[in-house]
Amino acid sequence: MIFAVDIGNTNVVIGIFEKGSNNIVCNFRVQSSTSRTTDEYAAIIMRLMESEGVKPSDISGVIIASVVPRLIFTFTKFARKYLDKDALVIAPGVKTGIPIKMENPKEVGADRIVNAVAVKVKHGYPAIVVDFGTATTFDVISRNGDYIGGVISPGIKLSAQILHSNTAKLPEVEIERVDTIIGKNTIHSIQSGIYYGYLEMVDGIIRRILEEEFDGENIPVISTGGLGSVFAEESKYIKRYEPNLTLEGLKIIYEKNI
Repeated sequence: MIFAVDIGNTNVVIGIFEKGSNNIVCNFRVQSSTSRTTDEYAAIIMRLMESEGVKPSDISGVIIASVVPRLIFTFTKFARKYLDKDALVIAPGVKTGIPIKMENPKEVGADRIVNAVAVKVKHGYPAIVVDFGTATTFDVISRNGDYIGGVISPGIKLSAQILHSNTAKLPEVEIERVDTIIGKNTIHSIQSGIYYGYLEMVDGIIRRILEEEFDGENIPVISTGGLGSVFAEESKYIKRYEPNLTLEGLKIIYEKNI
């Protein structure tokens, strides 16, 4: 089995794949915390693995993508100590199968590269992938199959938290689609503003990317991330939501390198 780890600013998402298959046996989501030790993470993860009937000896390989540098050491140590494996970490020099056409390729987040690889392999190119995480990222694969850049904007949860923390009377609300744009109470009004405002931002950025790079052609747009499903149905451009896209990209890259 392949143990894939996607370390984000908010959550660490772990997927365990059958070897030689794209089937995910199980996946877990735990909170990202640089204050947790390797052993503390191990206590959580090993218990979750046990609940799914997965033993450490079942793991044949480990791959890690991280946007939190301090947690790379934590999880590479976990792989060695508890899984008896040296982890492959997404970094310069790792074969991805996608040329990075950026001014400084080393600056591109590992998760963004992994998402682009997954979309390129699964859906072809050109394509756009939108990842709804702590930040919302838009990544573009060109007609030639190159990663050519994208857009980074504040994530929707971050935007909602800032609204709540910087106002005296506005409550924190659940992020969800509401049926009408005009709110009849404060909570409804906030939800409407957050949801529809963010939806228009997402569609507006995608539209501009399409106009700037693809002459307005309607190319495949794939979404992923925790809140990606909330917008997939309403967006004018997002055609498919894939919750495990980053994990699948890690599996693809692992197989290219091992």
